[in-house]
Amino acid sequence: MVTQIILFLLVLSILVLIHELGHFLAAIKSGVKVEEFGFGIPPRVWGKKIGETIYSINLLPFGGFVRLHGETSEDEVIDPKRSFLNKGKLSRISIVIAGVVMNFLLAVFLFSITYSFTGVPRETGEIKVLEVAEESPAAYAGISKDDVLLEIDNQPVYTNAEFIKTMQSKKGSEIDLKVKKPSGEIVTIENIMARANPPENEGPLGVLINSAENYFPPIWQRPFYGIYYGVKEAVFWGMVVVFGFGKMISELFLGIVPRDIAGPVGIYALTSQAANYGVLAFVNFIAILSVNLAILNIMPFPALDGGRLLFILIESVFGKKFLPKIESIAHTVGMALLLTLLFAITAYDIQRLISAGSVEQFFQNISQPR
Repeated sequence: MVTQIILFLLVLSILVLIHELGHFLAAIKSGVKVEEFGFGIPPRVWGKKIGETIYSINLLPFGGFVRLHGETSEDEVIDPKRSFLNKGKLSRISIVIAGVVMNFLLAVFLFSITYSFTGVPRETGEIKVLEVAEESPAAYAGISKDDVLLEIDNQPVYTNAEFIKTMQSKKGSEIDLKVKKPSGEIVTIENIMARANPPENEGPLGVLINSAENYFPPIWQRPFYGIYYGVKEAVFWGMVVVFGFGKMISELFLGIVPRDIAGPVGIYALTSQAANYGVLAFVNFIAILSVNLAILNIMPFPALDGGRLLFILIESVFGKKFLPKIESIAHTVGMALLLTLLFAITAYDIQRLISAGSVEQFFQNISQPR
């Protein structure tokens, strides 16, 4: 248990520090004074001033912050040349979004590591049968594991996408399949009924297929392949998170309590479980969390990076700055609401833990797709 807690805090620390490092570096580059670089939510537990910046560790290890000179208060004595609010819009935007960019780049980097070790997907031009469902049309037709599907009604198919698209158009009708057996023999199986309403998680034919293989390019090429597929993977998970947030918000408006959200307790459980599947699975999981953090922070809500970005964009439209006190109050209220939501989700996590009857069962419940 202690090891799992340390692992969870380590993962959280990496994600937060990378995020805040983005703000820190962008601020330094823009000539803004960084007064404090803090990990966790205050009150402060420890702090040390190095140069002009205080580096601090705070009581609640969920989140972090970079406190910029002249960021929110108009009452303090400020140096106009080093103040965040006195910088141009582009400089402020770059500082605000830098944390999100860093989280996205971290995800790309981690996904790239995974692909470098597991290989990159490559189409083989052959659709291999991996599994045949019991009592399915494929099973009755004599199709078996390791068969290669060549043609549907004399139409060649080379990829999973082609096969699935063709089979969807044939639902409810009889088809002829040309199949290559593991021995090399090519046979044509006639009059196979493609089910119009197959069971859940099965297609019209009832086969699990794959037309790709893991390709290991030469060592010197792997970083380039890794980056390419790392970006694709990060974008994919980014879209998954965006659609997930959209679904959650729509459910809230309908009065439905979302079941797929997880707070610190839930993330702790998933982190512990991911670590059990090996280093690469764990690295992949951290990358997914990093994408989640990036998307969450760019949401246009006060106290988040997206909320700060929204104020700058409104200023650009109306040509007038908000009073720093007003913006500060908005972010304070936003932070209070976020903390309330955080505690509510944590309570929900604990309730699920209790109702599950055991920690192990709880881990299984929150990690199962719904």
